[in-house]
Amino acid sequence: MTVHFIGAGPGAADLITVRGRDLLARCPVCLYPGSLTPTDLLANCPEGARLVDTARLTLEAILDELTGAHARGQDVVRLCSGDPAVYSAVAEQMRRLDAAGVPYEVTPGVPAFAAAAAVLNRELTVPTVAQSLILTRVQARSTAMPEGEDLATLAASGTTLALHLAINRIEQVVEELLPHYGADCPVAVVAQASQPAQRVLRGRLDEIAQQVRDAGITRAATVFVGKVLAAENFPDSFLYSAGRERRDQPGPV
Repeated sequence: MTVHFIGAGPGAADLITVRGRDLLARCPVCLYPGSLTPTDLLANCPEGARLVDTARLTLEAILDELTGAHARGQDVVRLCSGDPAVYSAVAEQMRRLDAAGVPYEVTPGVPAFAAAAAVLNRELTVPTVAQSLILTRVQARSTAMPEGEDLATLAASGTTLALHLAINRIEQVVEELLPHYGADCPVAVVAQASQPAQRVLRGRLDEIAQQVRDAGITRAATVFVGKVLAAENFPDSFLYSAGRERRDQPGPV
């Protein structure tokens, strides 16, 4: 039997992948993060399925559920908010499943930063303005950041940033980024992207902290920083340009 780590997407029930929804519909056990999983999504589970909210469970308790389902010969879904590849804490679960000899598969999902960019109607890689994106977080009540991945070091590149788990340290974020991006750098905050309570803030780096506090946003928010957020006068992409050579048939390797 198999454990399925499935990206549940950013919040809206219909932003799970078709593959994820189909797996959810046939697995008799589902573990899900209660505060981040919409009820409509769990409605895809088969009748009589065992539904386990992991919000208050320890890692050991979660693994007991996963290995217990395997021992009973049951496929089990482990839902992860967003995409399992980013800030999902699945690595330690996989490590323990490997040690226990329990097979697992991963189904990707829509990550929070992608859903937030969609809300903003923004491409984050615009010709001559921005061709890179750094996904990172801020040190808070969590594991320490690796050496060289502190915010000030990453900011020295001037690259577009997508900050997760940073909204409650917004003043710290502004303080560390100002020397590298400047006071007038465009910033956007998207809270609870794709959900009914979705909110969007736009402004300058030197004013965004006050906007966040005035709005009372304290959770489930992505903070974007970079010139690409206000880019308008940029050249068209070479991808569809008239000067690009096109071939009707694939040429020789």
